[in-house]
Amino acid sequence: MSYPSQHFSRQKFSPLRLLGLVSALALATLFSAALSSTALSSTTMAPSDELQDWAAIENAAHGQTVYWNAWGGDTNVNAYISWVGAQLKSAYDIDLVHVKLDDTAAAVSRVVAEKAAGNDEQGAIDLIWINGENFAAMKKNDLLFGPMAERLPNFALTSPDTHTEMTTDFTVATEGYESPWGKAQLTFYYDADKVDSPPRSMTELLDWTRQHPGRFTYPLVPDFLGSTFLKQALIALTEDPEVLAHPASEADADTVLAPLWDYLDQLHPYLWRKGRHFPASGPKLKSLMGDGEVWLAFTFNPAEPAAAVSSYQLPPSTRSYVLDGGSIGNVHFVAIPFNASHKAGAMVTANFLLSPEAQAYKQRLDVWGDPTVLDLEVLSESQKQALTPADDQAARLPTQALSQTLPEPHPSWMEAAEAGWLKHYGQR
Repeated sequence: MSYPSQHFSRQKFSPLRLLGLVSALALATLFSAALSSTALSSTTMAPSDELQDWAAIENAAHGQTVYWNAWGGDTNVNAYISWVGAQLKSAYDIDLVHVKLDDTAAAVSRVVAEKAAGNDEQGAIDLIWINGENFAAMKKNDLLFGPMAERLPNFALTSPDTHTEMTTDFTVATEGYESPWGKAQLTFYYDADKVDSPPRSMTELLDWTRQHPGRFTYPLVPDFLGSTFLKQALIALTEDPEVLAHPASEADADTVLAPLWDYLDQLHPYLWRKGRHFPASGPKLKSLMGDGEVWLAFTFNPAEPAAAVSSYQLPPSTRSYVLDGGSIGNVHFVAIPFNASHKAGAMVTANFLLSPEAQAYKQRLDVWGDPTVLDLEVLSESQKQALTPADDQAARLPTQALSQTLPEPHPSWMEAAEAGWLKHYGQR
């Protein structure tokens, strides 16, 4: 199989993948400095004195322009970020600029290049919507500002002491270097007018696809949703899933991944277009569902199918479910680069994203449907009611149906799975 080259440009961050973006000499300088100069790291990463007091932070944020680098591939998400910008402008005179990304790696490579060039204070990026793999790489290489999460007044509303997912990202402790703002869990959805009994496990999915050729597919790797499908399959197929909680370098990765390639070899001939082509993204996969080309799909936003029904993108017969035994779930975060030019504005933005107002608006099906990270038990009754879905949308899963969440593997397994997929299927 062969695919347009632009599909493979959306790579996640790793030092090897950045060699084409910054020179090897610059990288060598960057990483040797990061590893050999603890004092420098402490100075550039630690919050300055004027950013210790929240009132002072809010005062400093007034009039700042915050450049938020975030994925721009969904119109609902983009509209929500625009709404956030309007609220920040009204309350704090902050101008929020959404720098739309195809992949977070573009932002990460910019920060790497700036540090290599000695730009420690005037970075072009103030806030990043970041995934676990990129966070692990940035944290390891001292590219983040913080700790800052604990300084955000609304962070306490997540009850981080009892909800450890608020302080752990892809098995990596966040240690205050990123702030949560939404939840996600792999959720399958199907057209009940065409599917009587959807598959409830990865093994059943293979059998179902054989019985219904062309009616299922997954996004092209390394799209995040496509890579998440690989991880879900890997967890199900691995004899000892505990090995996935540790770096791939500590295991025989080829042996661990072998069952995944065997599974995909069997699955691909029965996929949409016989596995010769894949949709480029989750939204493209949803479009295939809306057009009736596929009957079964999945998303990382549990409320997305219901929201798509409400906006007439999917038929009313759409229903959602989670695989037996649970599915991969996590919290998504925002982080501030070590050299952000407008740290105060970025912190105020991160804090607003955690406000009950912003969380309730984000959770509405006609807005985004993204689940809240707030602990309802610590909120007022009115806040709790605002964050409790009141709709009777049949495509929306009840909260209790999402209680069985499987932890994300260590970030290195995502890289290993993506590289293996490209090797096995990217050049056919």
